[in-house]
Amino acid sequence: MAESGLIIVDKPAEWTSHDVVAKMRRIAGTRRVGHAGTLDPMATGVLVIGVEKATRLLGHLTLTEKVYEATIRLGVTTNTDDAEGEVTAASSAAGVAEAEIRKGVEALTGEIMQIPPQVSAIKVNGQRAYKMARAGEEVELAARPVTVREFDVREIRAGGDVVDVDAVVTCSSGTYIRSLARDLGAALGVGGHLTRLRRTRVGPYDLSLARTVEQLAEECVILPIAEAVAAAFPRRDVTAEEARVVSHGGRLPAAGLGPGPIGVFGPDGALLALVEEHGRTAKPVAVFAG
Repeated sequence: MAESGLIIVDKPAEWTSHDVVAKMRRIAGTRRVGHAGTLDPMATGVLVIGVEKATRLLGHLTLTEKVYEATIRLGVTTNTDDAEGEVTAASSAAGVAEAEIRKGVEALTGEIMQIPPQVSAIKVNGQRAYKMARAGEEVELAARPVTVREFDVREIRAGGDVVDVDAVVTCSSGTYIRSLARDLGAALGVGGHLTRLRRTRVGPYDLSLARTVEQLAEECVILPIAEAVAAAFPRRDVTAEEARVVSHGGRLPAAGLGPGPIGVFGPDGALLALVEEHGRTAKPVAVFAG
């Protein structure tokens, strides 16, 4: 059996997240592999892969904060809100001032309501939105609350009728950078889409931990599950008796560490479980002992 843990992959362009999972199954020698947080084929950067028992962490890691480096092109609109789609409109952005761009970015920072791209994996009446859109159906997606903690403009580059905006975005789970590009362009009256996207961090896991697919094929570096949990979640060390209880799925008294998830470790330092605190009780949401 392969070691349980996380593989932090620097996803190459043109690969789907599923392509990476399939490759990691061969490299790790197990079918029990999954990923936390899809990256579009155009995007590169941090893709968190779970192996064996660590696949049970992925749903919790998907909900963590993420950081992206992006380039937004103003002056051109596409049907996918990124460079992989078909151009649907063009309007010269040559007259857009830097102050207007920064004002538009400011309006898209903080807690905002965001409509996902038409071509997204969100389900509408049981079907993926992107499948409906590609079949020519009009997809109506509801706006959702997301948090853009930072939308930092690094450089603005004008060229002919288009303006490229390089930015770093720190955001909550569920935030679409393509939608930020679309909405910024719409607010400025010239349209916009995403031309480059690189994810640099998922929760505590950043590019310093990431390896390319080629590097992993030579040496499969797996972050042990105990280290992965200790890096991502609050830690609770328990007594031998408490370890016995939680290892069998039993509840513990709350320790006041927040709602969770919280990593529970035994006296020997072994990872036992993830728990969530509800009132006076800490309830296991995933048990790894045994």
